[in-house]
Amino acid sequence: MHLLHRYSKLVNPHNTPQESLSRMIMEYLVIILGIAPMALMVNWVLLPHAFVGGGLTGICSAIYYVTDGWFMSLFPEYNGAIPVWLTTFLFNAILLIIAGLTVGWQFCIRTMVGVAAITFWYRIIPILPEPIIEDPWVGAIIGGFVFGLSLGCVLAANGSSGGTDIVAMIINHYHNISLGNIMLACDILIIASAFFLPLPESMMEEGKNLTYLQIKRVLYGVAMTISYTAAVDWLMARLHRSVHFLIYSSKYEEIATAINTTVNRGVTVLDGTGWYSQKPVKVISVLVRKPESSLVFRIVHDIDPDALVSIADVRGVFGSGFDKMKGK
Repeated sequence: MHLLHRYSKLVNPHNTPQESLSRMIMEYLVIILGIAPMALMVNWVLLPHAFVGGGLTGICSAIYYVTDGWFMSLFPEYNGAIPVWLTTFLFNAILLIIAGLTVGWQFCIRTMVGVAAITFWYRIIPILPEPIIEDPWVGAIIGGFVFGLSLGCVLAANGSSGGTDIVAMIINHYHNISLGNIMLACDILIIASAFFLPLPESMMEEGKNLTYLQIKRVLYGVAMTISYTAAVDWLMARLHRSVHFLIYSSKYEEIATAINTTVNRGVTVLDGTGWYSQKPVKVISVLVRKPESSLVFRIVHDIDPDALVSIADVRGVFGSGFDKMKGK
């Protein structure tokens, strides 16, 4: 059982204050390091291809393209354009102040860490003159997918990179509109704005109509947004998978106690009746995260190899020890 207890701390590290502190530190590290691939995709794929994606990144990218050559004395390393790292920091700072005064400062703490991290990575990662993925369609899909995986890691650590997340929270605070709908509306407006931006030389195609090329640019942004949204949904679904155990055993007391103390999960013992034998039976009901399921199986096997075990995938579990319930 000693090895099982050590393993339980890895898969379920929210037991003691010391473990809670370790988990918090780990989450902040995930937020800081997890944002790095987002910055890589922006500086190595999105900006070199002149894409305009959704969210605040899309707004800052549009400003970067429009101001190209305007401020040579201030930003010579960016060919005079206002850098994405600067606009990202300024916009987020303003939004965080508004959010702190309206939604509350508790929401802003982890977002501040995310904003500081994304600003740092945008600043130190150089913008490549040529994209690392030459084909724009492939760049939009792969770049969006990696961007989404990175964002998913940050969200899984209860963090945020700021931007339209903050706008959605502020609007949702005053109006009964879902966060998803607000963010979708923001993305549509930002991506559509790419149609009115001047096209860079890299997007010009001989013999092609200008309107056609502008529509094509918007579609690159749509493809990138769909790709990163799919990546976020896929990762979050895998990270938050849970399972429901029903365990039938005459040694239910030992099994329930072992699961409760070793896996640190709540256990419910249900009363039942075996219809064939007409005898009372006890059924253990327990919800655990997917990585914890192997530990539960091992506990049951060690105590009662003849136990009957049923397991079912659960789409979502909300409450103590699992995901937080959200009103909207």
